[in-house]
Amino acid sequence: MGLEKKAEARIFMDEDDFSPSAPGLSEKEKSFDQAEDRDPNELNSHLKVAFEDVIAEPDSTHSFDKVWICGHALFELSKYLLYKLLTLLLAIPLAFLAGLVFAVLSCLHIWILMPFVKTCLMVLPSVQTIWKTMTDGFIAPLFKSMGRCFSSVSIRLDQD
Repeated sequence: MGLEKKAEARIFMDEDDFSPSAPGLSEKEKSFDQAEDRDPNELNSHLKVAFEDVIAEPDSTHSFDKVWICGHALFELSKYLLYKLLTLLLAIPLAFLAGLVFAVLSCLHIWILMPFVKTCLMVLPSVQTIWKTMTDGFIAPLFKSMGRCFSSVSIRLDQD
């Protein structure tokens, strides 16, 4: 039956529509069958935990094979099911909260922090000029005078 349908499809198909040189599937469509990488920057590579990473029996001590197989199966099943359940319950609210936090932080950064920093950077040259004038006019002469006064002081240590 499958061959008959293909034959019928070719009869009704125009030659222009069927071109062997037509481009095939796009890269996205080709990779659809492959699992998508949801952590391309490997932010959570430390969470790739296998049963052997958690439970390991040295050569000198082994449990029964059935216990090891059941333990492995229960570990993988519970990890899978609990993760799915927790993400079902928590993913949407936590994603909303994370979006809210990042939106607030972005807004504060864009509309409050950066204008404040730019204002400070604009005002600082004036403050620097005023500070330099005050230090050159008051503080530098004071310390220069103190230095001249104490330059004539000499200390002599005698050992008796």
